[in-house]
Amino acid sequence: MDIIFLGGLEIETIIGIYDWERETKQTVVLDIAMAFDIRKAAETDDIQYALDYKTVSKRIISFVEESRFFLVEKLITEIADIVRNEFNVPWVKITLNKKGAIRGASDVGIIIERGEK
Repeated sequence: MDIIFLGGLEIETIIGIYDWERETKQTVVLDIAMAFDIRKAAETDDIQYALDYKTVSKRIISFVEESRFFLVEKLITEIADIVRNEFNVPWVKITLNKKGAIRGASDVGIIIERGEK
């Protein structure tokens, strides 16, 4: 299976359990790998057979910017569901980095995989 990816997608959102986190937007950084069979797109050179990563990224950006979850676990799971269900992606791997969440650590977050390759 072929993999299409988005790397370093930075989005501002409200995320967290503390009072200050409910009032101040924070940056989450997403790396998303999506299984998708590109053969028909390559054969025809036609976007209708491709996974339009611009459309995927715009949908994810819009969703994350509007979300107000307490836990990154909820946010990352919702993103995976959107990618799989709305874009017919059989497998997705997402890394969500909530930079600066832990003093002294440059990176902290979650990596999930959903579906089958």
